[in-house]
Amino acid sequence: MQDKPLRLEDFADKVGQDFCLSEPGMPEVSFNLTRYEALPAARAPFATRPPFSLIFLARTAIVLPQRLYRLEHATLGALRIFLVPIGRSADGVNYQAVFN
Repeated sequence: MQDKPLRLEDFADKVGQDFCLSEPGMPEVSFNLTRYEALPAARAPFATRPPFSLIFLARTAIVLPQRLYRLEHATLGALRIFLVPIGRSADGVNYQAVFN
């Protein structure tokens, strides 16, 4: 599992790559990173990183509830990311993760 705060730079070269749900009792779902975006900087002086957002596409009809999920990535390894479903499309379900 990650031991330091994740940064936008960790994901910038991962667009188009899959992050696989890795939890017992959960369906096999892959989240394809489709987009990342830097967010306006928070005014909090204690911020550990500039804020950013990730958008994932899960090519499934299953809509998972918003919560913290354990995802596996080929080079980043195991990550815990809070995902929020933000809409359906013909391709599947879109999820967003916001880091601030």
